[in-house]
Amino acid sequence: MGYTFHVDLRGIVDLLSHHLYASPRVYVRELMQNAADAITARRLGEVMAPGEVWFEPSELTGDGTLRVHDSGIGLTESQVHELLATIGQSSKRDDLNFARHEFLGQFGIGLLSCFLVADEIRVLTRFGNGPSVEWIGHADGRYEVSVLAPDRQRQSQGTTVTLVPRRGEEHWLNSKNVTELVILYGSMLPITLRVGDQIVTTGRVPWETDSTEPAALRRARLDAYAHEVFGFTPFDVIDLDVAEAGVRGVAFVLPMPANPASRVAHRVYLKQMLLSESIEGLLPDWAFFVRCVVDTSELRPTASREALYEDSLLEQVREALGERLRGWMSRLGVADPRRLQDFLRIHHLGVKALAVHDDEMLRLVAQWWPFETNVGPLTLAEFSDRYGVVRYSPSVDEFRQLASVAAAQSIPVVNAGYVYDAQLLARMSVLDESVPVEILSPADLTMRLESLESAVELSIQPFLSLAQHTLDRMGVEVLVRAFDPVSLPALYLLGGDTALQVDLRRGQQQADSVWSSILASFTEGRDDRPQLVLNYRNPLVRQVVGLGDQELSGFAVEGLYVQALLMGRQPLRPVDTAASNQSFLGLLGRAMRGPQ
Repeated sequence: MGYTFHVDLRGIVDLLSHHLYASPRVYVRELMQNAADAITARRLGEVMAPGEVWFEPSELTGDGTLRVHDSGIGLTESQVHELLATIGQSSKRDDLNFARHEFLGQFGIGLLSCFLVADEIRVLTRFGNGPSVEWIGHADGRYEVSVLAPDRQRQSQGTTVTLVPRRGEEHWLNSKNVTELVILYGSMLPITLRVGDQIVTTGRVPWETDSTEPAALRRARLDAYAHEVFGFTPFDVIDLDVAEAGVRGVAFVLPMPANPASRVAHRVYLKQMLLSESIEGLLPDWAFFVRCVVDTSELRPTASREALYEDSLLEQVREALGERLRGWMSRLGVADPRRLQDFLRIHHLGVKALAVHDDEMLRLVAQWWPFETNVGPLTLAEFSDRYGVVRYSPSVDEFRQLASVAAAQSIPVVNAGYVYDAQLLARMSVLDESVPVEILSPADLTMRLESLESAVELSIQPFLSLAQHTLDRMGVEVLVRAFDPVSLPALYLLGGDTALQVDLRRGQQQADSVWSSILASFTEGRDDRPQLVLNYRNPLVRQVVGLGDQELSGFAVEGLYVQALLMGRQPLRPVDTAASNQSFLGLLGRAMRGPQ
């Protein structure tokens, strides 16, 4: 046996009117949408029909209500029942010709948004020369429909909606708020909108082109619009057009850096009525450096009309708009390279994020964006042309360790430690397979430093054993090499893998027995240690090697170790701070004692 669901209409009204919409202000948008659709419907059969919507705020009505009049097609009694009292039955809308492409939305659902600010909604409507019909809806789900007597007929075809305010929501119906909301949502509509005696529509979209308008004047107009809407004067303005989705508009390039993690929202109109000021997902994630204003005739809004429905068409539009932004950057590189460099200085993160997956943008970054290197700022194109091999360090800390020493050995290195840089360097072969790309690690640099002659190596073994014994408690391997610059006495080298092992061992010491045993499984059988490389070409190091005084040599080795840490911008652990204090006080004590 089948049963029918029982629906609490009051609960449905509450759900739609209080939880579907983010703010009460959308009620004005929904009223204008209904009126605009009614005018469109009338003009389908009566091309020269008037197209006007007139708002009478509470100050004008005198009884605290808001009245909205339109010159639209109006409704018959049967249509009132179907459209205003049936929720979710789209086939009825189709039968009544209100689901055509030309219309903005759904009359019944939108009208319910008025219950955000009203306890009672009155609709007085007249279709053609037929009788006037009055529908009165209440927030508790009740409604009445009546055909008015001849002496109460609406004088002309169209509809009047009257809102009786909820207690505490009266301010939404006053002249100030109604005027602001009508201008916000409807100023671009191709119909006449009036609030009281004031006409508030222009019927013109800001990106509209006119063959008689000079380009400089149009740009100034768009700059002023961006400043009014978004609060900034754009770096540049990019025209957008996706014909298959009926999308037209402009993208304003931010004149200041944008946070890639911040929320990117755009201003979207649906058939020239504002859908929302905060639409997300219109552009690819990498395009966080622009803010868009667009109008669409094909993209679908969600039920609340405050977001776009995620479907294949929106995905196509997203890709097409991303392609427009790519094309703008490519054209800028050809037509005005200096301006492209100015743009990259502001928004290099967004372009790099795109270049990680896009070959054309990778080529643009390689040609125009200067990377930090140990031989000065160079683009990747300049670097590869000049040196043939592109060597890079994948972290900022490693680059700082290696930069000066590698430069002294005539080894040019790119700092790829900033966001996206290592990924871009790894993709360089896409542009030119003949250019080798290599990572230069601290271990690689150690291999390139000059070893000592065997006789010298043998003679310094006692000192090397002493130095290693002194620094064993720091977990450091001591090496002696000959390298430039001569002024650098010691070099502290810590690669990425070694740093991980150091952190794991430190964690073992600080964790309880359970976690210590877990971390031990990652370090078992490995002896990765940072390296302290003493420079045998440095006069001070040679003097320390030849001291023959174990105590003084130990103090000197500790001092050189701490100085190398500081030069490499490494943090000092408690054991390192203790070594620094011991070295300083020991050397000071020996100096105070004077020569033995």
